[in-house]
Amino acid sequence: MSLERPVPPDPYDLLPTVPAFTLTSDDVRDGEQMADTFADPSVGGAGKSPQLSWSGFPDSTKSFVITCYDPDAPTHSGFWHWVLVNVPVTVTSLEQGALPPAGSFAVRNDYGTKEYGGAAPPQGDFPHRYLFTVHAVDVEQLDVTPDVSPAVVSFNLTFHDLARAVIRPTYQVK
Repeated sequence: MSLERPVPPDPYDLLPTVPAFTLTSDDVRDGEQMADTFADPSVGGAGKSPQLSWSGFPDSTKSFVITCYDPDAPTHSGFWHWVLVNVPVTVTSLEQGALPPAGSFAVRNDYGTKEYGGAAPPQGDFPHRYLFTVHAVDVEQLDVTPDVSPAVVSFNLTFHDLARAVIRPTYQVK
């Protein structure tokens, strides 16, 4: 089987434009290979989410949605690694390996679990981009439940996304 295919576009380039704010991490950097700490155990990783901090979001922000998405997965729909919904506006950072803050919840990722699922691109594939995104939301709670899919969260987010901040580290199995 060949994994040869074009690199998909960044999905945020195809969505309506919203203002940006700042997302930083002590653990991952734009365009740089992530440490194995943030990869899935299936490829020798520890499966921990990276530390994230954000600032400069609009004053009208009432909550956040935090996601990690791999647009480079060899599927027609990419791969959702993490979708954390209804993060309170008072939370502006997550420690490495953090559990959902009080009042928030994770929906099922494409591994089938309600937590962060680490990077695990196929061996021999090109470096995958992992889009860690914090969305500033104009409502305290999106009208979704923990049983919906990442696509349903994304659809609802489209109507409430005030601004977004993204870090795009990469991961490749050597």
